[in-house]
Amino acid sequence: MFDLVGKRHYFFLLSLLVILPGVVSLLIPPALRLGIDFTSGTTMTLRFQRPVELAELRAAFADLGHPDAIIQVTGGGDFIVRTRPLSELEGGAGEESARSRLVEALQGRFGPVEVLDFATISPVVAAETVRNSALAVAAASVGILLYLTFAFRSVRHPFRYGVCAVVALLHDALVVVGSFSILGKISGLEVDTLFITALLTVIGFSVHDTIVVFDRIRENARKLPGADFPAVVNYSLLQTLGRSLNTSLTVIFTLTALLLFGGVTIRSFVLALLIGIVSGTYSSIFNASMLLVAWNEGDFGRLTRRLFRPAPAGR
Repeated sequence: MFDLVGKRHYFFLLSLLVILPGVVSLLIPPALRLGIDFTSGTTMTLRFQRPVELAELRAAFADLGHPDAIIQVTGGGDFIVRTRPLSELEGGAGEESARSRLVEALQGRFGPVEVLDFATISPVVAAETVRNSALAVAAASVGILLYLTFAFRSVRHPFRYGVCAVVALLHDALVVVGSFSILGKISGLEVDTLFITALLTVIGFSVHDTIVVFDRIRENARKLPGADFPAVVNYSLLQTLGRSLNTSLTVIFTLTALLLFGGVTIRSFVLALLIGIVSGTYSSIFNASMLLVAWNEGDFGRLTRRLFRPAPAGR
């Protein structure tokens, strides 16, 4: 039987190597490129009657006093434009007045234009979105910890099951956030409220997969009461490995298709899901259960004693 548990330190090291670049990127301001959902601003969807090149539209917005406008083309040929609040960029004019002047200027340059969608996010709403997003992730983590502690109350140290699951899901969240931090610096990828939705979805998927593994560990621990705990965990992992990989691969293939053909409007959302699902599959198998074994076998205590052992006195 292949010994996965015996190689747990290598799996921990791999997780560290994956997380570390994202952590470094998060420490370099700006940690993330925030969309207008978090910073306030204006977003609009424009449709022109005649073909308009992306470079032409970007140049037009720059000439009109919006050099930092972020413009994306949808699959249907429409343009999604994100800027700072128009009233701010138009010398303090009202939002409606600023919008009218902008549309008139675009019509004079490109011909008839239709505004399919227009929204403004105020600084107050943006700050509230940031706060609510943080609370949502924190509440989900606490709820999962309490639920798993209760669900596995029939085994020894049920609290450890909850803690290990939460550590695994935080690992996945950090991988996703760190990846978007790096991509934000490289390609200007922004995070918005859909990113938070994707993050919470990843957390749910990660916990679901972890519970499947933990439940098999509980069943095998009852069937093999005298067996060594690492051997029980290893046996349980090998039993669930195929199921976990097959389930995850079906989701990954679907998300890959959406990433390639789903259009620009959902691309960042799908990318966050794709990164999180891959990370969640790995962490459920190679992090959560391995942490449970490491805790049970006293690995953390030995590591702490080794790190903080007093240096031998000099002769």
